[in-house]
Amino acid sequence: MLTSSPKMSQTSNKPSVIKLTNVSVDFGDVLALKNINFTITKGMLLYVIGPNGSGKTTFIRLLANLLAPTHGTIERNNDRLGYLPQKLNLNPNFPITVEEVIYSGFTKQSLIISKTERELIKSWLTKMQIPHLLKKPMAHLSGGQQQRVYLIRALISNPDIIILDEPTSALDPSFRSFFNEIIRELHHEGKTIIFVTHELHGALCDCANVLYIDQEIRFFGDLQEYFAKEHSIHV
Repeated sequence: MLTSSPKMSQTSNKPSVIKLTNVSVDFGDVLALKNINFTITKGMLLYVIGPNGSGKTTFIRLLANLLAPTHGTIERNNDRLGYLPQKLNLNPNFPITVEEVIYSGFTKQSLIISKTERELIKSWLTKMQIPHLLKKPMAHLSGGQQQRVYLIRALISNPDIIILDEPTSALDPSFRSFFNEIIRELHHEGKTIIFVTHELHGALCDCANVLYIDQEIRFFGDLQEYFAKEHSIHV
């Protein structure tokens, strides 16, 4: 295993938004994560990587407060959170429209969507280059279109922390660079962004950090350090 470096110590003057201490998760006989100690700091842009079955999605679900640890503790502040899961489990027979899915992402909902909320939804659909889909049933959309809708849902409440589990997996190549520009803008606004990916080349910015997980934390550092030590990390 890679030995610690100054960057791996996670020393930061920025406040903590999520702190995991001695966290482990098991599902019966399957150990998903082991003794995770890690702090997400305000404004961090973090790429989470690792092989298939390494516990990345379990880690993300812990951060999103969708899963409780088997052992250890998780401390959180009161920042608002937006989450885009890796798998979008939509029942094709459920009659829900694009507008209704996005509206469910608002912090508070009522029986009737207000004019202000509808205009905000329309503006995001325009930004995502799918304004014509407002009233379309979700079941009629392509996988890439659904991914854009769920991304809007994750962002519509203007969250402080944005958690994205392989968000570009269903996006067509022509839209990915535009999507990355949106995420770059959000980071420049001071958002905390956690981004699970299989591809670090073409990363959003050199200021990003990399967390490599394979049940345990195998590496934490910046992009340049990761690429310099990539071979030893994977061994």
